[in-house]
Amino acid sequence: QTVAVFFNQVMAAIGGNTFALGHAVVNVYINHDKKFAFVEMRSVEEASNAMALDGIMFEGAPVKVRRPTDYNPSQAATLGPSQPNPNLNLAAVGLTPGAAGGLEGPDRIFVGGLPYYFTEAQVRELLETFGPLRGFDIVKDKETGNSKGYAFCLYKDVTVTDIACAALNGIQLGDRTLTVRRANQGAEPRPEQENILLQAQQEAQMKRLVYEVGGALATKVVCLTQVVSADGLRDDEEYNDILEDMTLEGHKYGNLVQAVIPRPHPSGDPVAGVGKVFLEYADVESSAKARIGMHGRKFDGKETVAVFYPENKFVEGDYDY
Repeated sequence: QTVAVFFNQVMAAIGGNTFALGHAVVNVYINHDKKFAFVEMRSVEEASNAMALDGIMFEGAPVKVRRPTDYNPSQAATLGPSQPNPNLNLAAVGLTPGAAGGLEGPDRIFVGGLPYYFTEAQVRELLETFGPLRGFDIVKDKETGNSKGYAFCLYKDVTVTDIACAALNGIQLGDRTLTVRRANQGAEPRPEQENILLQAQQEAQMKRLVYEVGGALATKVVCLTQVVSADGLRDDEEYNDILEDMTLEGHKYGNLVQAVIPRPHPSGDPVAGVGKVFLEYADVESSAKARIGMHGRKFDGKETVAVFYPENKFVEGDYDY
């Protein structure tokens, strides 16, 4: 009854009912062991409108709203609308129009396991390796605005859907592994697409080499920006405190060799690298952990940017690369 009342209320609030009178929900079956429910609507259109409620908060937790696993898009299309009405007032229940639930259809792709520091532009570029997107939504926390680590997309050319899923699924991005599949139900690539699948996989692997390290090949040196200011480095005591703090912080991620923080010259002459912090590690595994862990951290209200730095430039003392 609680589930029925909730969905009746939110369907009415967003304007998702096809009839002015009565309730949209006609039946609810709950499987308490597996923690899911079937919610039956009185019309096909109302069931499709309910798909826009994906991510809605119910009793303090976001609810995933999906089609049943035996949902047949082709048969459903003959019965009525298979996608939510674009004019639904989702803002009335705290949802964003065009969010995950709005990308409906058999070719919608779920992309999970995204590093939290990935920007929308980076995710889009990776997905667009296989063609332009018709729809894209990276799911974010409503309070913080930060990525939740998963997204949904839909390609303009739906024939690349299976190819993209097969090529991207299982790719390592930093310390995370991508899960890429059809959002409604998995499907094997069609036979006529097998001949170009290998090429797509190779292209995805090239993207992996770039994006698993955030835009550069992994090295043992991590460069941090937006962590320190030139003014805070002039005083010897303050400089030593900052160096000690960054050294302790760097050790949390592995075998730190040294922390280097270039200082302004007393004469005022320009010094390369002022404002940057360099963390040199004994191995790439440690530097990769540091790069992921430090990127996006806030110091003095500023969001840190962490990237790998060329080892040869670091050894030469070239801090302005």
